[in-house]
Amino acid sequence: MNADVLIVRTGAANLASVVAAFERLGRSVKITDNAFAVRKAKRVVLPGVGAFAPVAKRLGENGLGEAIRFRVEEDLPTLAICLGLHLLAAGSEEGEEADGLGLLEVVASRYPKSVVVPQLGWNTVEVDEECRLLQEGAAYFANSYRFTDRPPGWQVAWSDHGGPFVAAVERGNVLGCQFHPELSGSWGERLVERWLQCEGGVTC
Repeated sequence: MNADVLIVRTGAANLASVVAAFERLGRSVKITDNAFAVRKAKRVVLPGVGAFAPVAKRLGENGLGEAIRFRVEEDLPTLAICLGLHLLAAGSEEGEEADGLGLLEVVASRYPKSVVVPQLGWNTVEVDEECRLLQEGAAYFANSYRFTDRPPGWQVAWSDHGGPFVAAVERGNVLGCQFHPELSGSWGERLVERWLQCEGGVTC
């Protein structure tokens, strides 16, 4: 039996909270580092806790990066969380020796020294009117790097920590969150539920 949600094993993420979030919603979950399985899965989560460069290099070495790129380009239901969102970008100041997947035409940069880094805790989220999955609310963040520019071709949610930054992006069946929806209470749970309605070939 195929799992409802496939979670990519990046070698750095703490997956327990992500798995628990989907299981609370009654969904079956499988963790894998098999690129073919990632390409073919109904729904895929690219989680993120860790440093940009080693995870980006790992994705490049085992074919997972190409599988994720295929899913996003084909508009297959894909959710990227925190570092997972940065990996979709061109790159990050955190690990300039490694390239991202180039699906978002932005680069993650460090917060200014004028604010506490990392950002740990709750922050408000404001959304573009065109967003379908994302809604205004409060989310839990744990990050030292962020996007300050809007990725072209994507709907965006914003937060503020030392200035406006991208809290999340969405396009079709693809959702990327700088925050952790699995740690964001009922608001995050409802967001995950909306994403779970996404089906390949049918925009959620």
